[in-house]
Amino acid sequence: MHSTYALSANTLHYLELEEKYGAHNYHPLPVVLQKGKGVYVWDIDNKKYYDFLSGYSAVNQGHCHPRIIEALKEQAEILTLTSRAFHNNLLGEYEAYITSYFGYDKVLPMNTGVEGGETAIKLARRWGYTVKGIEPNKAKIIFVEGNFWGRTMAAISSSTDPSSYEKFGPFMPGFEVIPYNNLIALETALQDQNVAGFMFEPIQGEAGVVVPDDGYLKGVRALCHKYNVLMIADEIQTGLARTGKMLACDHEEIKPDILILGKALSGGTLPISAVLCNDEIMLTIKAGEHGSTYGGNPLACKVAMAALQVLKDENMCENAAVMGELFRQEIGKIDSPFISTIRGKGLLNAIVIKHTNPEAAWDFCLALKDNGLLAKPTHGDKIRFAPPLNINATQMQECVSIIKNTLHMLQNN
Repeated sequence: MHSTYALSANTLHYLELEEKYGAHNYHPLPVVLQKGKGVYVWDIDNKKYYDFLSGYSAVNQGHCHPRIIEALKEQAEILTLTSRAFHNNLLGEYEAYITSYFGYDKVLPMNTGVEGGETAIKLARRWGYTVKGIEPNKAKIIFVEGNFWGRTMAAISSSTDPSSYEKFGPFMPGFEVIPYNNLIALETALQDQNVAGFMFEPIQGEAGVVVPDDGYLKGVRALCHKYNVLMIADEIQTGLARTGKMLACDHEEIKPDILILGKALSGGTLPISAVLCNDEIMLTIKAGEHGSTYGGNPLACKVAMAALQVLKDENMCENAAVMGELFRQEIGKIDSPFISTIRGKGLLNAIVIKHTNPEAAWDFCLALKDNGLLAKPTHGDKIRFAPPLNINATQMQECVSIIKNTLHMLQNN
């Protein structure tokens, strides 16, 4: 099954520009977007779509949320960047706000999610040497199979995906990878006295929304405590109300030692990430030992506070929980031989497509696009469905109908 609509000359113009002048490190759906509002985006031919990717969960609050945009515009006219060579009037206010919001002593502000991951690893290693007493240059960080936290050299050194690491070596030492959702393997790994941290996603996003067994998070927390290892939760995609709780870790009422946030921390307006932990960990890094020109810039501080406040004021956790339940319930009613699995929490969901055609998931997403809904496959046969968290029941039912009708088209081809 292939896209039924020919691409417009307008669309082709922009696709050809990117093909000619841009690096070929992405394989996007052939749609060129020019506008977004709430749960909708419009292409350059003014066709309207439901956005079921939300910028990989960066747009949890909805496209161009008026309160976030107002904060952005207001601060952009006053002061955008000072660097950390000087203080600014918003950094301390933001630090007090976000640490109170999540219940930690300190925050280290960065920009991109992968920088947040790098920062967490540096903190864990430094803590390992200065607090735990690991011998110099022997600290280990444990990761899990199927992890994804970016494509820097450190991130790909922990990856089990050949498309991330192949022909980019040599790799970062001191990393060890164990199976996900396996507490026995974790306990075995943590018995090594050189382990400083265990970094993982509470639900694996890029791997295809892989939800661990109930009790896994509590088990991780208990084992990290038992073996004096830092529990590092990568909540860049799962955090900020996406799974029906403010953090995915909240589903099992556990608190990581280091929390990494990003994506929706800006409501999709500019790169903002944050690493939160308590003084025993954070204060091991001294002046000049880590930093970022843009980290903690006043524009980001103002926007992040607005983005976080919107999540609470508009009850987005609660809405994500209810709408996610509705989505899985309604998709589960669809009689299709091509759905082998439906999984997720809140509004982070995925279906696994079962088909003899290895391109079926891609073709399905092309057909969904034609029918007015944008989603993207991951790892071949999995499709994530993650709309903005302000979607309502009427819109959700309409989206389920689009998915249902498109599946029937798949069946008839």
